[in-house]
Amino acid sequence: MRHMKLLALMAFMSVGIQASTTLPLQGTVIKPTDKNIQYVGRICFDNPERPRFTFPGTQINASFTGTSLKLWAKPKSGYFMAQIDQAEPFKVALMGEKDSVVTIATALPQGCHTIRLMYVIEGYELKPDFRGFILDKGSMLLPPPALPERTIEFIGNSITCGYGNEAIVASDPFEYETENHYLTYAQLTCRALEARAHVVARSGIGVYRSYDGPKAGTPENVMTTEYEYTNLYDRSEKWDFSRYQPQLVCINLGTNDLSTNNYDVKRLKAAYKQFLKQVRSHNPKAKIVYLCGSMLNGKELEIAKNTLNEVVDEAHKAGDPQVYRFDFTPQTGDIGYGASWHPSKWQHEKMAAELTAYLRSLMQWY
Repeated sequence: MRHMKLLALMAFMSVGIQASTTLPLQGTVIKPTDKNIQYVGRICFDNPERPRFTFPGTQINASFTGTSLKLWAKPKSGYFMAQIDQAEPFKVALMGEKDSVVTIATALPQGCHTIRLMYVIEGYELKPDFRGFILDKGSMLLPPPALPERTIEFIGNSITCGYGNEAIVASDPFEYETENHYLTYAQLTCRALEARAHVVARSGIGVYRSYDGPKAGTPENVMTTEYEYTNLYDRSEKWDFSRYQPQLVCINLGTNDLSTNNYDVKRLKAAYKQFLKQVRSHNPKAKIVYLCGSMLNGKELEIAKNTLNEVVDEAHKAGDPQVYRFDFTPQTGDIGYGASWHPSKWQHEKMAAELTAYLRSLMQWY
């Protein structure tokens, strides 16, 4: 994605905060504990000075005075999208082994400004943490803008993560550089509906077996297991569901369960049903929508659609009418593929348009 410059000098890597050879931080250091920092997403605060997160879509927002802002985070934390005020969002890289400070904005006009940061890759390998902001000397944070009242949770796999959506060659492998959750159907839908979202997603994950797993399943590496925890593959903290009760939950799982010819449809259906009960137990008032697509096609697409239809019908008969189904148009490559034949940026835009129209009607979010 072409990086934009508009009131901001992006992705300038400054001196890292490492060992005794580094220079001291210059300016006003804002710690993560500052009450005016606004967090969105599953974040572990076991060390309040270094909050940890792994899921794409995690947000860190603030309003500040002064003419510049730097982000301070763990070296090699990954990629963020940043937006200053209403300027064009741009990608910020923290991929150096020693770089932990990156300039987000400089030469802004004096006054109050807003920074919106979103983590846009899967962080379970990089294990990012946030260490604060650095402002001009004498500057400070102000109360952040109000969050949208409409709330969604997206649960999914690589499609929801944004795997390869900035690549333009289908045979390209996975790379952090070409994954951008900000450009996914999930976040595009959120922005269209003026909603906020928590995201629980990981490439390759399934509901009963993850990608190319055994027919019997991969119970230690499926969403039914990971959904219970704050951070992916980190058993140190169970997620406190009272921290976020969405009005709407969208689940897009099953592509990996059916990805190779070694699946068991009965096990898949049982897992769909169990996961629905699990999600319902934690979100008793939410509308729940099982999504399907856009990567599946042929026999596996029909299996997924039919199985999900059965699960939703049975939920209705069992007394839960607030469960729904939605199918994306299957991708054909006519608007390109991302890496590893994943949805392209343009495919995500098409998916978002379809889902936005459906959810706007379902939720009456006009």
